[in-house]
Amino acid sequence: MRLRRLAPVLAADLHVPWREAEFCVLDLETTGLDLRRDQIVSYGAAIIAQARIHCRLSAYGEVRPGRASSVGALKVHGLHSADLAGAPPLDEALDHLIDLLSNRVLVAHSAWIERAFLDRALRSRGRRLGPGVLDTAALLRACGLTGGDGRYAPDLEAIAGRLGLPVHTPHHALGDAITTAEVFLVLATRLEQARPLTVHHLRTLSRYHRA
Repeated sequence: MRLRRLAPVLAADLHVPWREAEFCVLDLETTGLDLRRDQIVSYGAAIIAQARIHCRLSAYGEVRPGRASSVGALKVHGLHSADLAGAPPLDEALDHLIDLLSNRVLVAHSAWIERAFLDRALRSRGRRLGPGVLDTAALLRACGLTGGDGRYAPDLEAIAGRLGLPVHTPHHALGDAITTAEVFLVLATRLEQARPLTVHHLRTLSRYHRA
């Protein structure tokens, strides 16, 4: 039996200077963190172009899952099944997510969550994420800003506070995406002080310093 090859979502050019690239900074809220069963309930995206957050391009969407959120997840995002009853199912929301990701580099905080849930969702369309995924938690380690032994990154609000940045609506997908976008811009700016950076350089740092 031959395995089906999955086509990546249209990828951005990784060899351009990072300030010339477009990024989709994404945050997902889910019913839990069990990748076998849990599902996406909302997504927020902040778009960066020319090293600036373009608020008019920001996006937020809710998704009607096939199962209820765990108690732990509800304490985080507060989205009950009744709140999501009128939201589209994931298959419909995927069209919007693919549009947001196409020709852009995906950025997320502790990006394994977004990568795992998105790859699983995209598989139903015969697609997968492209190679350029950047993790702000890993870039924080690359900057030497995690403290302690560096194995664990502080949560997003703690990072923003440490960098002197505002926190936008914690645990709301769009608020967290905007906070992550601001954190990413600060970290990339610090890293480029050592040498000119391409997106490829940032991806290499992100992969090397991931937990």
